[in-house]
Amino acid sequence: MSYQVIARKYRPQRFADVVGQEHVTGTLSNAIEQKRIAHAYLFCGPRGTGKTTVARIFAKCLNCTGGPRLDFDDNDPRCREITEGRAMDVLEIDGASNNGVDQVRELRETAQYAPASSKFKIYIIDEVHMLTTAAFNALLKTLEEPPAHVKFMFATTDPEKVLPTILSRCQRFDLRRIPSALIVKHLNLIATLEKVKVDEPALAAIARGADGGMRDAESTLDQLISFCGNEIVEADVLSMFGLTSRAQVLSLAGAVLAGDQARVLKVVDELVHHGKDLNRLLADLLGHFRNLLIYVVSRGDLSLVEASEAEVAALAEQSAGVRAEALTRILEVISEGEGRLRDAVSKKISLEVALMRAIQARNAISLDVVLRQLQQLRGEEPPGGPPPGPRSEAPVNRAQPSEARTTPAPNGPSALVTPPALQETAPSAPTRIAGTEPAAPMDLDALWSALLEAIGRASPFTRSYLVKAFPVSFSRNVLTIGFDTEFAEYLPLVDNAKNHAILHTKLKELGQGEVQFKFVRSERSGAAGSAPAAPVPSPATSPVVTNPSAAPGKPASAPTPSATEPKADKPKFTKLDPADFKNDPLIRQALEVFKGQIVEVRG
Repeated sequence: MSYQVIARKYRPQRFADVVGQEHVTGTLSNAIEQKRIAHAYLFCGPRGTGKTTVARIFAKCLNCTGGPRLDFDDNDPRCREITEGRAMDVLEIDGASNNGVDQVRELRETAQYAPASSKFKIYIIDEVHMLTTAAFNALLKTLEEPPAHVKFMFATTDPEKVLPTILSRCQRFDLRRIPSALIVKHLNLIATLEKVKVDEPALAAIARGADGGMRDAESTLDQLISFCGNEIVEADVLSMFGLTSRAQVLSLAGAVLAGDQARVLKVVDELVHHGKDLNRLLADLLGHFRNLLIYVVSRGDLSLVEASEAEVAALAEQSAGVRAEALTRILEVISEGEGRLRDAVSKKISLEVALMRAIQARNAISLDVVLRQLQQLRGEEPPGGPPPGPRSEAPVNRAQPSEARTTPAPNGPSALVTPPALQETAPSAPTRIAGTEPAAPMDLDALWSALLEAIGRASPFTRSYLVKAFPVSFSRNVLTIGFDTEFAEYLPLVDNAKNHAILHTKLKELGQGEVQFKFVRSERSGAAGSAPAAPVPSPATSPVVTNPSAAPGKPASAPTPSATEPKADKPKFTKLDPADFKNDPLIRQALEVFKGQIVEVRG
């Protein structure tokens, strides 16, 4: 007898032998037992998953002696005829080569005749989606109302190409890709029957390369037996089909997560040198990161992933130091790289670029997160309102409504700015609002150092700005803080309610009671200890103005704008310049703290 390949030799002969399609075989078995047999069935799914095999077994159940029945005898002459493909009443038609109207007309004519020796005349049309539209339309009437002795069974890998009018007349069964674990188990059984020794990693590699198709896995095993003889190891599988070992895939994934660019390039170079299939490598890497993401999100639920013991150990190890957001970004980059790799001239370079971008994606920070952090650094009020604490704005003389105006600060709430005429009449030192004088004279420089240290523990960002400042004076419970002209750009960043609250709290902890704060642009030569230079108020600062005519104990109130005074202009938003954005000192500070880089600038 001539040699028969493994895929045909071990083809399932009854529903119980079909691997991984219990949802289909169970339904068909119940239909036979309940005598609820339809006139047309459509079996669809990937190649090598058992579509035609299921149709043949179903035909045996229908046309066996004494049928329809499930427990038919394998030696039944009618069943053997179907198995060997010579049954006169079971016609297998190739839809790719018999796809015209003439072939369908011939089928319609022969369908009218009764079966020769069986109960049903069964037509099995493989790759039915290859029929032309005219052929489908010619089949419609017969398919909808066939003779009682006719059954149609269609098989296709592309059900979307089948006309909806055909689909509506059939019972559809979708066959799934077979899990790797079931393929490994079935291949191990075949190897035992063939008296061939195959180690477990080799079976896993064959199943991985088959991509859910049992016929592909059986053909691969057949080829390996011819190549290796009676003993097959993983290296034989990898070398023959250009696959990458699971250990190398896990090692490469670990290097990406660790950000080890040199190691990634070294592994890729080694794989290319050994002739590995880079498309398959990237697909395996994508599958591993998908499993890792599921493992992290589900908190270790192994029922959602297909993995061996070694892969489960790697998932547990790699999930310890990575978040789901980073894995999602890595998956996006690798998915894009997989699409570009198919058409790339230099696949090695394309793969290296994809893995380098995956490392950058691992360490990247979402732009929305950066913007949220910048809003917090700038002291913008949270949705719940500003934090409790002293405000930098002081009451202004009600008797001078036309002498003061409200202007918007560049990066904060509106500040009260005193016109030059009113500045001349204002006292040189601010009037105390609340609190009491310090109990004893103090060293202002020492107090400033202690204050910086306390603020550094509470808010490192606030301290990073205040180290560029210096104390100008501390009089009548108002601490004046100055910035040199060189660092004047920090004024709008620190003069806000949030930072005032922090300063107030820390000075209170240092025993200074209730203290107000004023930020000015000044020269350092006028710092503590000597007569300070006249501070120049910054547009973002809020100088305090007293009301000499106000009654004692009665607070002054803000002026009421006159009817003729123009309203303050609203802040205008201009187009964001990426160069100015990247050179902004606040942005540079944030990048240094986050150890990050700017990948996109949005207006």
